[in-house]
Amino acid sequence: MSIGRLLATLLLAGSGATAAAQTSRAEFGRLADGRVIEVVTLRGARGLEARVITYGATLQSVLVPDRNGKVADVTLGYANLEDYVKTPQYFDSTVGRFANRIAKGRFSLDGREYRTPVNNNGQSLHGGDRGFDKVPWEIVEVGQGAKASVTLRYVSPDGDMGYPGRLTTLARYSLEGSDLTIEYTATTDKPTIVNLSNHAYWNLAGEGSAGGAMGHVLTIPAESYTPVDAVLIPTGELRAVAGTPFDFRKPATIGERVRHFRDAQLVAGRGYDHNFVIAREVAVAPRLVASVREPVSGRGFELWSNQPGLQFYSGNFLDGTTTGKSAKAYRQGDALVLEPQIFPDTPNRPAFGSARLAPGQQYRNVIVYKFSAR
Repeated sequence: MSIGRLLATLLLAGSGATAAAQTSRAEFGRLADGRVIEVVTLRGARGLEARVITYGATLQSVLVPDRNGKVADVTLGYANLEDYVKTPQYFDSTVGRFANRIAKGRFSLDGREYRTPVNNNGQSLHGGDRGFDKVPWEIVEVGQGAKASVTLRYVSPDGDMGYPGRLTTLARYSLEGSDLTIEYTATTDKPTIVNLSNHAYWNLAGEGSAGGAMGHVLTIPAESYTPVDAVLIPTGELRAVAGTPFDFRKPATIGERVRHFRDAQLVAGRGYDHNFVIAREVAVAPRLVASVREPVSGRGFELWSNQPGLQFYSGNFLDGTTTGKSAKAYRQGDALVLEPQIFPDTPNRPAFGSARLAPGQQYRNVIVYKFSAR
């Protein structure tokens, strides 16, 4: 084993190092109205680094060493605030108030119908025109010691994007050892619906590197998934993955599966843009929902969450018109997205469960990335 590879293994798998994690805080940019957007950098004791900006509570970059100790930024995104504002792509941002899609932007709650803006083929996507990814969040706490962390808050007013209730949301990013954790919590003053997630675009070979994410090896321990119609709304069926390109119960290379274009579901989504059924209910503690590895660099992570669904998106709509941090264009398949959440269109599909949050209750989604290099 090379010295570099041994170092990466020690850093990510755990070397017994006791050095405290560190945080730093700086200005990232200013909005047109003069409001300052900050960036908080979390530096772990084992070689990881994450940068979080207050615009959209966004994971602006994640630095991870490969098996030889070479560090690379493994998330897509922009180098400056102007691009996040002018060309939003949900890059690594917090999505809500309802992540994913709501059919025709309509849902009923307690006998009353509500409408949210339709912003994706006549459907509501990630909260509407001005979802949580497009607003400035407030930093309420920065911590260091065993964990480097930052907690951000956004208060969505009653009627925001058509959703009822004043929703107070916290997003806490923390880095400890080889684990990056995102914890979303929310409370409301009247019944509403909530579904929050992070929309990180991962390329473990390094952001902007040739080949994109199609060579990544993916595992999803799901027995079924939710098929979609022509506008990517679930049909209501829970379809078995066995014998289909959606069977990732054993590790499979993404690109090999995407080429199965005889599958009508892959045609509908131009690739993967589907919810995988991890369980039927939200769990108390996080459970394994996916693992992914990039064979050349050796970088990988296990993804853990308490959510019942996992949306897997294979970067199908990246079309080469967006230039990222490395000054290279992002093309179809250059990244993959794994979003732990409740099932899409749950407010209109009682069989999927419930997205309802009432006063006195707390919404909670815990997302943990356990990085390694081998």
